Order: sequence, then C-alpha cells, then structure tokens
Amino acid sequence: MRRFTWFNATSLTLGFAFLYLPITLLVIYSFNGGRNVAVWGGFSTKWYGELVQNEAFLDAAWVTLKVAAFSSTIATVLGTMAAYVLVRGGRFHGRTLFSGMIYAPLVMPEVITGLSLLLLFIGIGFDRGILTIILAHTTFSMCYVSVVVSSRLVSFDRSLEEAALDLGCSPLSAFRLVTLPIIAPAVIAGWLLAFTLSLDDLVIANFASGPSATTLPMKIWSAVRLGVSPEINALSTILIGIVTVGVITASLVSKRAAVKRQRDEQAAVAN
Repeated sequence: MRRFTWFNATSLTLGFAFLYLPITLLVIYSFNGGRNVAVWGGFSTKWYGELVQNEAFLDAAWVTLKVAAFSSTIATVLGTMAAYVLVRGGRFHGRTLFSGMIYAPLVMPEVITGLSLLLLFIGIGFDRGILTIILAHTTFSMCYVSVVVSSRLVSFDRSLEEAALDLGCSPLSAFRLVTLPIIAPAVIAGWLLAFTLSLDDLVIANFASGPSATTLPMKIWSAVRLGVSPEINALSTILIGIVTVGVITASLVSKRAAVKRQRDEQAAVAN
C-alpha cells in the first residue's frame, strides 16, 4: 500500500486548483454587482435578471436546444443502425469502406468537417440555417453513437434473440422486444453523448450556420471577443449548475439501480 506523501498531496491540490479554481472564480464573479468583471463591486444578482431579459441569448439558447434535440435523435437512430450492421452484418462487400466512413469523423479535425459541409451546402444551393446545423451535427455525432452501441452489441448474448426467433418472433419483433430493451442503456448513453456534443460545438456550427441561426456557443464566442461581460459569467454559472445537477442525478439513479440489482441477485441466490 502506497503512503500518501506531502508530494502527492501537493500535486493533487495543484491539479484540482488548476481545474476548478477558474470555475469557482467565474461563479463568484457572476454575483458581482459591478460591470467590471475584474473588480469586485459587491454582491448582486442583477446580472441574472439582465440575462433573462436578453432576447439574443434566449433565442440562441432555444436554437441550441432544438438543434441538439433533433440532431441527437437522428444521430442515435442512424448510429444504432450502423452499429447493428457492423456487428451483426458479418462480412459484406464494402464493409471496410463503410466502417471507415462511419468512424472518420472521430479523427477528422472539426475545421475540415465544417469546411467540407459548407462547400457541400453551397454547391447544392442549400440555404444555411437551423436545418444545416442539424445535418452537420448529425454527421459528426452519429459516429460516437455507433461506437457506444457497438461496444454493447459485441458483448450481447445472441442466444436470447435466437430463443425469441425459435418462439415465433420475426427478426424485427425480436429486435424490438429483446435486443432493443437490453441495449437501451447504451442507446440512451449515445443520445446523451450526441446531445452534449451538439450543445458544446462551436467550430462546425460556425461553418454550417447562416445569418438566421445562431447557437449559444456562437453567441458566447462573439460576445467574449468584445470583452467578458457579467452576463456571460451568469450564463456560464447557470450552465455549470445544470451540468452539476445532471451529473448528481445520474449518479444517484445509477447507484440506486446498482443497489436494486444487488438485492435482486441476493434474493435470487437465497431462493
């Protein structure tokens, strides 16, 4: 067993300070009463009120949520289908090319992806807006869903599907009634990952968006270029709070599910 030395303690403290001290300062200065974010002007929540009344940020947030919801849903459907073909399709002509096209966005720089999509939209005469952002986000997030679902399908017990087929289910019914409920946690995880990636994206959205559609990261970036305002701090604090609540909720749900699973296993052993 390794001893917890002063060197380890110092390294751990500096590491956590490097990661979380800027976030802590951001949250603190979101309650700064002065407009200068570098000078403390007293405690105040007025910037949260200003943020609620800022229609530009609210419109950008609404666009971001719509894009994330639609793109993650489409990416989940397509990514699950692609994962099923890759894992269950066996060897078929063009499999290598198909898998390479699915996984290419994982290693492709976002600038290249965004530029190629921009050239595509311009080439086909497609007006850029919310729809083009949805298509762009679906393109790069689908591969992440495919990776998550594929990892679950690889370890899936196919005898369960075979039993359903032997009992008279069609392949589609076996997938809907047996396979999909078992891989549902992976599908949900893929959807959440795609949703998060869409919320966070800035580079690809800059290429794919037009003057009629601005996402929240784009709005924040354009506002920060003119100087950090207290409203940006307030908005960032709200986002941090939402993420924190989501992580804590997911952790509690996962813990309860693990406890319930453990109790069920103990009851099964006792019987």
